[in-house]
Amino acid sequence: MDTADASVRDRNVIIPVVLLVIAVILALLLRALVAPVLLIATVVLSFLATLGLCALLFTYVFDFPGVDQSFPLFAFVFLVALGIDYNIFLMSRVREESVRRGTRAGVLAGLAVTGGVITSAGIVLAATFSALAVLPLVVLVELGVAVAVGVLLDTIVVRSLLVPALAYDIGSKVWWPGRLARSHREETGVDHD
Repeated sequence: MDTADASVRDRNVIIPVVLLVIAVILALLLRALVAPVLLIATVVLSFLATLGLCALLFTYVFDFPGVDQSFPLFAFVFLVALGIDYNIFLMSRVREESVRRGTRAGVLAGLAVTGGVITSAGIVLAATFSALAVLPLVVLVELGVAVAVGVLLDTIVVRSLLVPALAYDIGSKVWWPGRLARSHREETGVDHD
């Protein structure tokens, strides 16, 4: 009971603090407020989807009686850290390309340049963490499976499809309130300079 109470308290304190710190760092790096909110929302969505997939795997494939109390917090820290890293790689490049080409063309160019690297890194990282699945400690198996599944979901679905699609649809408003949001370049990416 004490361990469960401590885990709940830790989650309730650490998760909001981590998200707040990441939001500030992303806002400073991208010089925007909309993009960081979008990126944090996709990382949290990816984390929640991973928890759901892991619940199914742990119940129906691994036949575990339950999960360790510390599992959600550890999974959150690993997956959010890795997801934000990939977000930074992608969106920093998208921002650079958006300055030259406009936002929508910048999204396409940024994805073309970074997509393969992010996906390759994610596959290698997932394979590395899946090695924990052969250990005799249930908590390490849970963590290894969660990180492997979460990283694959994040790199293949979220980073390659969801984030670029949302940024493309939002257009230059994704950089609000920064100067890039008020750019007069056409959203088709045609540069009129």
